[in-house]
Amino acid sequence: MRPVFTWNLGRRSLVLGKRTLVMGIVNVTPDSFSDGGEHFTPDAAVRRSLELLEQGADIVDIGGESTRPGARVAVGDPVVSSDEELRRVLPVIAEVKNARPSAVLSIDTYKARVARGAAEAGAEIVNDVSGLTWDPEMKETLASLNCGVVLVHTRGRPDQWQSLENVADLVMLVRRELLQRVEGAVLAGIKRDHIILDPGFGFGKRMEENYPLVRRFAEFEELRFPLLAGVSRKSLIGRALARDGKDAGVADRRFGTLGAEVALALKGAHVIRTHDVKASVEALRLADIASD
Repeated sequence: MRPVFTWNLGRRSLVLGKRTLVMGIVNVTPDSFSDGGEHFTPDAAVRRSLELLEQGADIVDIGGESTRPGARVAVGDPVVSSDEELRRVLPVIAEVKNARPSAVLSIDTYKARVARGAAEAGAEIVNDVSGLTWDPEMKETLASLNCGVVLVHTRGRPDQWQSLENVADLVMLVRRELLQRVEGAVLAGIKRDHIILDPGFGFGKRMEENYPLVRRFAEFEELRFPLLAGVSRKSLIGRALARDGKDAGVADRRFGTLGAEVALALKGAHVIRTHDVKASVEALRLADIASD
């Protein structure tokens, strides 16, 4: 059985561990690896967000900049400016909250200014794929916002991932660095019960390094924080499903994704971040029954 946590989002809390929660993904970007800009316009993104809520998403995670492998990200000179990112996501957050005031929304950003703007518009969670490391103002900003924080482990930046050196024991490295980043966050004033940890599948990990993260995911329980896992449609799924030396394309990764998500829930994940909410909700409901 997973340990039970109360995840403090500031204005309310979520109980984690009694069942697996599902975080649905909405990319308000023209260049996401997973959907190629399908929900780039505000209207399309709002429709998709409401659809995911109807399908059973507990949280909707809205992002305005792609951090796919190879992307150039920076705070001082970003490809997508804070102004542009806010222009993309704020109308979506506002419209979804207007239509569904009770919806729990998350903003997927590494920029402190975007995090603040999104929180003021109604987002209650900041999902920072950099683990609060790319923007030096992020920790202080999140401490003042008093919101939920998804602290993701990442090695380097997306345009550096292909050149990173191999690690003998990546699971041990991720555990150690997550703890270091948690300590930095707490020292900056972020409360421990606001934090959930994500080992960052695919973020600065070579293909073969991701599978031990799945296999040994239960070891992250020793960090004594709730856990989030996001493997939806990622390359590690495509490689595992390869045929005749060719990785499965993004459109053919749905069933493999479900298999990995169920495995991660059974190994202790409290929240699963996914594109295919309806399928994940149903699969995880059975996984939860099986683990009782």
